[in-house]
Amino acid sequence: MSVAPVTSAGEGLSPQRPRRSGSGRSVVGRLLGRLVVPAVLVGTAFGGWRLVQHYGGFFPGSQTTTRLTHVVGRGNLVVTVVESGTLESADNRDVRCLVIGGGTIKKIIPDGTHVKEGDELAEIDSAAIDEQILQQQILFEKARAVRDQAQNDLAAARISLREYVEGTYQKDRQSADAAVTVAEENLRSAENTAVFTERMFRKAYVTKLQLEAQQFAVKRAQLDLETAKTAKRVLEEFTFTKMKNDLETLVATAEAKSKSEQAAFELEESKLNRLKTQKANCKVSAPQDGMVVYANESSSSGRSSSDRPKIEEGAIVRESQVMFRLPDLSQMQVKVTVHESKVESLRPDMPASINIQRRRFTGYVTSVANQPEPLSFMSGNIKKYAALVRIDGEQHDLRPGMTAEVEILVDERKDVLTVPVQCLVEQAGKFYCWKVAGADVVKTEVQIGPGDDRSVEIRAGLAEKDEVLQNPPEKSEGSFTAPTNRKFGAGPRGSAGDGAATPDDRAKSEASTSDAAGGGGAGRGPRGGGSRPDFGSLDKNADGKIGRDEAPPQMQAFFGRLDADGDGFVTQQEWNAMPSRSPRPEPAGR
Repeated sequence: MSVAPVTSAGEGLSPQRPRRSGSGRSVVGRLLGRLVVPAVLVGTAFGGWRLVQHYGGFFPGSQTTTRLTHVVGRGNLVVTVVESGTLESADNRDVRCLVIGGGTIKKIIPDGTHVKEGDELAEIDSAAIDEQILQQQILFEKARAVRDQAQNDLAAARISLREYVEGTYQKDRQSADAAVTVAEENLRSAENTAVFTERMFRKAYVTKLQLEAQQFAVKRAQLDLETAKTAKRVLEEFTFTKMKNDLETLVATAEAKSKSEQAAFELEESKLNRLKTQKANCKVSAPQDGMVVYANESSSSGRSSSDRPKIEEGAIVRESQVMFRLPDLSQMQVKVTVHESKVESLRPDMPASINIQRRRFTGYVTSVANQPEPLSFMSGNIKKYAALVRIDGEQHDLRPGMTAEVEILVDERKDVLTVPVQCLVEQAGKFYCWKVAGADVVKTEVQIGPGDDRSVEIRAGLAEKDEVLQNPPEKSEGSFTAPTNRKFGAGPRGSAGDGAATPDDRAKSEASTSDAAGGGGAGRGPRGGGSRPDFGSLDKNADGKIGRDEAPPQMQAFFGRLDADGDGFVTQQEWNAMPSRSPRPEPAGR
C-alpha cells in the first residue's frame, strides 16, 4: 500500500490551499505518512497473528488450539436441586358442591373475601329441587295414610286374638263346663228317681209304664251328659286351636303389611328429607373463618384453568366439585415439579431455601410423589414428579398462588477435590480427564462423586494441584471404545458368530452412511443418487457452524472425522472439504 492515497486524501480536505512542494511542513507530513501507515499495517498484521495463535480454533481451517487448563483443588461442594413452584396452604379446608347432580351458581361471594364461620359463600339454583319437593310431599302423605291404616288393622287383629283367647273362649268353656255339670246332676237325679220308681213298682205302687218312663229318663240324662262332655272336648281341642290360629295368622299378616307400609313410608320420607337437604345444600356456607379462594387454579398437568369448570356466577358445577378453599395462611408450603432425572436424589426432611418475591425463607421437603404428574400437550414426553416443601414457622403475609423458587440441599461435601464438569468425558460408562504432564497430556480414568451444574467431586484418579484440560481432545459421543461383549447378543440368525459384520455388510453400511451424510460431490448423487444436504439447513441456530447435536443421526457416525480441528463443531470450510476426505463411520475404538 502506498502513501499517495493518504496524501491525496489529506489534500482533498483543503482543496483551496495551494500545494507548497518546497514547504518544510509538507515534507515532514509526507515523511510521517510514509512511516506511520506501514507501522499501523505491521501492528495490525502482528495483532491478527496473535489472535490466530490464541484463538486458532475460531478461524476456519486453522489447526492451532489453545490449551485451557484447570488446577485441581479442594473446596466445599454443595449439591442442590433448584425448581420453581406455586405457593399453597399446607392445610386447606375445601368447600365442595354437595348438590346431587350439581347445578348452576346463582350467586357467589367475591374471590378473596374474608368470611366468618356460617357466612353464605354461594347459592345454587334450586328451582328443579323445589318442584321435586312438592311431588315428593304428595307421595309422602299417601304413604303415611296407608301406613296408618295398616297399623290400625294390625291393632284390630291383635285385639281380636286377645278377645277370643281371653274372652270368647273362656266364656264358651265355662258354658261347656256348666252344661256338663247340669247333665251330670240330671243323670244323678234321674237315676235316683228310677231306683225309687223300681222299688215302688215292686210294691205295686206304680205301674210298669211309669217304671219304663223313668228308666228312659235315665238314659236321656246319660245322653245329655255325653253330649255336654263332647261339646266341651270339641271346644278345647279343635275350636279353640282353630280360632286361635286363624286370629294369629290375621295378626301376622297385618303386622307384615304394617311393616311394609312403614318401610314404604320411611322411604318416601327419606326421599323428601334428602330433597330438603339438597335444598339446604344449595346455600353454600363457610365451615370456618378464613379467606375465600376460588378453586380455579391450573391443574398439575399444566392445563390452564379454561380447560376446567370455572367458579363464577352462572357457571355449572358438578357434584363433589371443589368450589372454594379456605386456606390456613399460617401454614404454607410450595409445590414444585422435579424432572425425573433429579427426583431420585430427593428425600423427605431435606432442607430447602425458598425465595418468594425477594424474600427468603427456610423449609424442608415433606413428601415426594411416587407417580409422575399427568402429561399435557405442552409438556410433551417430559415427566415430572411433584414434591412438597414446607415453609418453617408461621407466615401471615403470604398468599396462595405466588411463584416461589425452591433450592433443595441434596448433599454437601467439605474439603473435597473438585473439577469443572467440562474437564470430564464419559466413555463406555467410565469417566476420564486429560492430565497435563509437562508438554504432554495423559488420559486418566477418574472416579467421581456427587456434583452440580458446575463442579464434580473427584474421589480417585487425580491429586491436589494436578493440572487437567478444560477442552479435552475426545468427546463422549462416538469416540469411546466399545465393550467386547455385544449388548444384544450375537446378532440375527445367519450373521457372523462373533457378532462382527461381514465385509459386504460393512460396505453396505459405509455406502448408506456416506450417502445419507452427503459424501458425494455437490449436485451429484453419491453412490446411490442421493443429494448432499445444505450446510445452512443443518446449522439450525445460524451460528456459522454445525454442532454434534445439530448433525443428523447418519452424520453422527463420522462426526469426529469431519471435525478436523477437534473443537466439537464443523465449520463451512470443513464442510466444503468433506468430499475430498471421503468420510467413513468412525471405528468402535481408537
